[in-house]
Amino acid sequence: MKSVKIEGQKRSEIGKKATRQLRSEGMVPAVIYGGKETIHFAAPSMALRPLVYTPDFQVAEITVDGKEYRTIMKDLQFDVVTDELSHVDFLELVEDRKVIADLPLKFTGQPEGVKAGGRLVVKAKTLKVRVLPKYLAENIEVNIDNLQIGENVRVQDVNAENMEVMNSPRIPIASVVTTRALRQAETEEAKAGADKK
Repeated sequence: MKSVKIEGQKRSEIGKKATRQLRSEGMVPAVIYGGKETIHFAAPSMALRPLVYTPDFQVAEITVDGKEYRTIMKDLQFDVVTDELSHVDFLELVEDRKVIADLPLKFTGQPEGVKAGGRLVVKAKTLKVRVLPKYLAENIEVNIDNLQIGENVRVQDVNAENMEVMNSPRIPIASVVTTRALRQAETEEAKAGADKK
């Protein structure tokens, strides 16, 4: 499981003025909740980049005043004008307490339908799961080798061990569709067959 280490400074003052001052110093206000206490801290925006600007799911190991917290990122806020990161919420991982997380889907294999001229359409990039921290994973693998043209892989087809998938089971997450070239070839074939009769 990938993790990002972040050094944070505890915030003594909370308020608009203190927050503005932090941002002008290149720091991002943040909060850790879900554990024994709520910790308000600030971290350099550069330290948060590998966590924020990635499709990967990662654990954030945050050190504040010498104490380390294992967390996952729960919410981000960006400045509406500058589009800079303005606040981050982290959820502390507590061993025996389940967390809800959006885990990326990793599609493996080459669908039969694509080999036959179809096109793979990915309809979902993540699944929402409820899981104990020890079972958190970087992604959920979905094998799509047997997917034929016109077929879907649905949420219910995903094997997510030790996880409770919270998305609706009937939602398609990937499908193989007919391409225009393939449709044209089939039409011409059908026409040629009709002409022969």
